[in-house]
Amino acid sequence: MAHMTIKEIREEIGKLSGNNAELYDKLNPTGKPSAGVRTPELRKLAQRIAKEDYRWFLEHNPMDTFEMEALQAYVIGYAKDDVQVILSYLREFIPKVHDWAVNDALCSTFKIAKKYPKEVYELLMEYKDSKKEFEVRVVAVMLMSQFLTEDYIDRDLEIWDSLYAEEYYAKMGIAWAVATAAAKFPEKVFSYMTSPDNHLNDWTFQKALQKMRESYRVDNALVDQIKAASHRFDKE
Repeated sequence: MAHMTIKEIREEIGKLSGNNAELYDKLNPTGKPSAGVRTPELRKLAQRIAKEDYRWFLEHNPMDTFEMEALQAYVIGYAKDDVQVILSYLREFIPKVHDWAVNDALCSTFKIAKKYPKEVYELLMEYKDSKKEFEVRVVAVMLMSQFLTEDYIDRDLEIWDSLYAEEYYAKMGIAWAVATAAAKFPEKVFSYMTSPDNHLNDWTFQKALQKMRESYRVDNALVDQIKAASHRFDKE
């Protein structure tokens, strides 16, 4: 199967480069050089690569710029293949994730989880006891992005509660996930947040409440009810 070479992909990125490359270079979380390509354009390029010999790309991508690293995440998500093949690339990539943008790009694009939830969930559980910041965030955000369903919500809450939440982006990912769950499962999240068995550290707990209040999809009354019922807050 034909495929774009790395040189051709770099040339394509150059064509898509915006006028804000210098600004992107300063702001992008990878710390790697950035051409300033907008996310929708990068996604389109990833979809093209995924329809070709995507395996060649994943195995030869130097991931030496923000765009190349993001493409790795998107292509893994868009590729169509045997689920175990896709999971092998996911398993290889997760330990290499080291910033929130690539982390979240991977999780939001990994739609194969909807078709093969059991297999993907089992792979995620390989990282549930990790103490590495972005392995934790992958688990937290992937559960939020692909497993926020009636079948999985109880397990989601249990896993979020148990994750190692000491590093900043891990804590943020867990808080974001819990707050997002509150929009779809307010009663379950209320029970979880007010339970004496809730193990979120105070920072993550408070950040989850803040994100709930900032979300237009979560009723602010839920936050007030959690505060009123939670043992974490002093009652006069």
